[in-house]
Amino acid sequence: MENWSERTILLIGKGNFKTLQKANILIVGLGGVGGYACEHLCRAGIGNMTIVDGDIVTPSNRNRQIQAYVSSENQKKALVLEKRLLDINPDLNINVISDYIPAHEMKKLLQQNFDYVVDAIDTLLPKVELIELAVKSNLKIVSSMGAGGKTDPMQIKISDISETYNCHLARVLRKRLRRRKIYSGITTVFSSEIRNKAFEISINEKYKKTTLGTISYLPSIFGSMCASVIIRELCKL
Repeated sequence: MENWSERTILLIGKGNFKTLQKANILIVGLGGVGGYACEHLCRAGIGNMTIVDGDIVTPSNRNRQIQAYVSSENQKKALVLEKRLLDINPDLNINVISDYIPAHEMKKLLQQNFDYVVDAIDTLLPKVELIELAVKSNLKIVSSMGAGGKTDPMQIKISDISETYNCHLARVLRKRLRRRKIYSGITTVFSSEIRNKAFEISINEKYKKTTLGTISYLPSIFGSMCASVIIRELCKL
């Protein structure tokens, strides 16, 4: 039987592939960004993952989320994604948390010895809490900023949070983190494209008051770049 990872090993070498197999990654938020980050990490050979999201799949998710199909509607995003990832790599050691984790319970997530954390949360308070806890625990973290309301993939960048600009989420996040004496040291994926506020509408959901228009490819590129940060750093590429 052909080795499903032979193309990956050809590129990064057996030693680096073994490093990925031993790695333990936490991904919090499994929407358009987090779902694609999970898939790329899985396909690269990451051997241990904890995935966290309490939402269910809705029809509006289908334009951008990898686990959103007609057949998966009303199912837990985390459980749908678990099935997909195990179909890619049956040997994946995966821990699934399919509940919403409020900010005051974020500390429980970080009790394992993770090699990297992916923050793909789009709700501000738990996002700030996760980042602060990761920083204070000396855990490496890559954080996704806002992909909504934007269309130009050429303006997506990877940089320290202190170097982000033209991103509303990053601006608010920097302000909140400064109150906690955190100014830098967080790798982010962000877009410098100026957001058109005409793409924003008010909603009445439990954890969100507004939502932005999105296009299929932008969140997936954010997720791909988050995964690339982890893979390249673990393999020293």
